[in-house]
Amino acid sequence: MADFKQNDDSVLLAAVDHIREQRRSAGLQGLVGGLEAVVISTEPQNFLPAVSGLLSTTGHEISRSYTRGQRDVCLLSQEGSADLIVMTRKGEANPFLPFNKGAKTDAVPNTRLETFVFKCPDVKEYVALQKKRGTVFQDDQIYDTPNFLYAQTMPSRFTGNSVGVVQWKHSESDWQSPECKPLDIGLKKPDHSFLVNIKELDHVATRVRAEERDAAILEFMELTSYDFAFAVYVEFLNSITNVARLSPDDYAQVFTSGIAPFTTPETSGPTELFIYNYGARSHHMAFTTENIEPTIDALKAEGVGFLSDLVGSREEGLKQVFTKMNPHTLLVNEYIHRYDGFDGFFTKSNVTLLTESTRNQ
Repeated sequence: MADFKQNDDSVLLAAVDHIREQRRSAGLQGLVGGLEAVVISTEPQNFLPAVSGLLSTTGHEISRSYTRGQRDVCLLSQEGSADLIVMTRKGEANPFLPFNKGAKTDAVPNTRLETFVFKCPDVKEYVALQKKRGTVFQDDQIYDTPNFLYAQTMPSRFTGNSVGVVQWKHSESDWQSPECKPLDIGLKKPDHSFLVNIKELDHVATRVRAEERDAAILEFMELTSYDFAFAVYVEFLNSITNVARLSPDDYAQVFTSGIAPFTTPETSGPTELFIYNYGARSHHMAFTTENIEPTIDALKAEGVGFLSDLVGSREEGLKQVFTKMNPHTLLVNEYIHRYDGFDGFFTKSNVTLLTESTRNQ
């Protein structure tokens, strides 16, 4: 990619059609469904603060916590939403470690949103077909438990994230296996009425390098049934927000990159600067939020910091806002409300204002 200058959509769109045809011919089309969970890794000392932070800023609640091998795990769930699985390693090797390096990550080398787990009706078939295409998985054998089958790819060299697929045998969202031991972490959800307004996980946005933007999107399409939908360019901030959809009603996957590659911290814009500071990784989790104005006011009253005021309006169709980064997860929360059957996903004005709000992250 030495001769890479800047992104436009022409090459990507041509390749998208090719990937769709490849999925059909390989028998992969439709074999991966919607998002079931995201896996967030923390440093051991930050495990409890990370869970506590999510309990106090989302509608998710603890459904189980347990130890499995050299991991402590806490599962946070909410009906109608993908699960949030928070975990910490206690001595085992971390395959994501090489991707976590950035100018500001020395103190938290094991921290990132690592894995997106999608529902799959036939994990064995999926793994067999993907292996024929050269996809490498973290384990040679499918993880087979009494309640589910599971497989997970190696981390992507473009995003630092992996894709997992789960096939439920009986109870959905029961991630425990026979070797799991109960873990009492002593945390409860705060009794704040406004938290019921924070609903399902709407999208996660991963920041990728400008020169790897197309490759990251196409790789994700190869591993799932998602399709590239559209991109929003914010030229003066050197940023592109790219959206991949399974359907208009499902969780969306978002990729944000520069238009042109990183040059210096002063000139490259907030998207490429984030990658310089933290590496390619997921930047924020967005949650659908009802009664968004009083909910944000209540979060502020509880000490939650924000990068800006709410942006957007009912007339424009939606309102959004970013919190400041949580130091225990390196993730930002976004709260988003779409009004009156708004049939878009984003507006360029909102994308511009939100991107600009991350300048000093």
